[in-house]
Amino acid sequence: MGSRGGGGLVIGASVAQPVTPDQVHGLLVGGDRITASSLPHHTHIFPATGRPNAAVTLAGKPEIDLAVASAWDAHREWTALTVDRRRDLLINLADVVGAHLDELAALNVHDYAVPVSFAGTALLLERFLRHFAGYVDKPLGSSTPVDGSFDINLVERDPYGVVGVIAPWNGALAVAGSCIAPALAAGNAVVFKPSELAPLASLRFGELCLQAGLPRGLVNVVPAGPEGGDALVRHPGVRKIHFTGGGDTARRVLQAAASNLTPVVAELGGKSASVIFADADLDAAAMLSAHQGPLMQSGQSCACASRILVQDRVYDAFVEKFLAVVTSAEIGDPFDPAVVFGPVVSDAAAHRILSTVDAAVRARAGSLLTGGRRISGDLAAGYYIEPTVFGDVDNTSELARTETFGPVVSVIRFGDAADAVRLANDTSYGLNAFVHTRDLNRAHSVARRLEAGSVWINTFSDIAPQGPYGGYKQSGFGRTGGAEGLQEFLQVKNIRIGMGARS
Repeated sequence: MGSRGGGGLVIGASVAQPVTPDQVHGLLVGGDRITASSLPHHTHIFPATGRPNAAVTLAGKPEIDLAVASAWDAHREWTALTVDRRRDLLINLADVVGAHLDELAALNVHDYAVPVSFAGTALLLERFLRHFAGYVDKPLGSSTPVDGSFDINLVERDPYGVVGVIAPWNGALAVAGSCIAPALAAGNAVVFKPSELAPLASLRFGELCLQAGLPRGLVNVVPAGPEGGDALVRHPGVRKIHFTGGGDTARRVLQAAASNLTPVVAELGGKSASVIFADADLDAAAMLSAHQGPLMQSGQSCACASRILVQDRVYDAFVEKFLAVVTSAEIGDPFDPAVVFGPVVSDAAAHRILSTVDAAVRARAGSLLTGGRRISGDLAAGYYIEPTVFGDVDNTSELARTETFGPVVSVIRFGDAADAVRLANDTSYGLNAFVHTRDLNRAHSVARRLEAGSVWINTFSDIAPQGPYGGYKQSGFGRTGGAEGLQEFLQVKNIRIGMGARS
């Protein structure tokens, strides 16, 4: 640490430093920084202090138009390169990202005050880039025989051309890896819209793409709010959208994309269950459930295990261990490597989460075991909320059914495996599920019956580029990662060559 980020942001300080007017973080379009746009600058607030941290240029419709045009020019340049050249450039990008991991991690902290101990999505970005670079020069098509003919029948897979990638504030670098890497490997150019709440690491990634030798405009980074996002989704030059975020925004994205019949991939929220069987290693299960639940990113994750289902006969023992982990978590300055729990993203988020807690207490959804208040003292200026645990929660309650997106979890009792599966599946979401047991047969049996896109057994949501990731039900559709994630950025073409009768 101790280097400087893009636009003059100081990296490695114990608190975020306010920027001066000459340190505006501009859009990255066609390889150029644009600091003057059709919209006013956004004042980025550092959630740990509640103080201004940066001035950020926002993209409106004119800037989106410029970015899409630039992307089409870069797409033509990109696909004119040989596959080995494109592969080598993506490998070089992975190397460049790898050389800047500390800087990107620090910018992640500045973005939304995630503790630096959890800011490892820069490493995930590097891994995705390196993995998908390997697909560039591999066969993606096939040929098949044709009934009643000796014709040559080719099945090819073409890029869409220009794709729009919309990232949430809580995981822009992870989305850059899981979406931009396969999009580029497939031959597309990208217009990347990070949230205005967390744009800094994404803008630096765009600069690293240029440093690695990628064509100017192949990756355009356009921080934007709802106006810019709507312009991107409605743009006739954008051939596919990949959206990561909440269900309400996804509905608006789908409605806007319908104007041009633009296909959309959506990774949405979750209300994931972590199922603790009596034979589990309770110490390990308590540690994993605490970090996958209220602690990691302060519960601000679509992968958050916010419903913890515990078998009756170990319920009390597990809760005791779980609360010990949660209440001993180090809270404070997110740049301190010892800190594991930071603030939520904004003052509005803090009020929303505390309102959810108050409503759950009034409704007697469960017993409040710990937390439920805003943290005062030295951290009062930031948006810190105590890790909050409710016990003996009714699975039909609003607390158990609505995604809180904050450090609030519900502990729920179950009897046998069938009861656990019923409770886990009794939700409109289906992104992740977690199972803790030493019984291999039970692990397989339960995992196969859980309605979730990913099931993690005796581990946390350790996303890897080799594994397809996405949701069931209202947690979305489409996948990132693996061969399935690459196919999302390719469209199928059939070419038939008439050969006439065999002589």
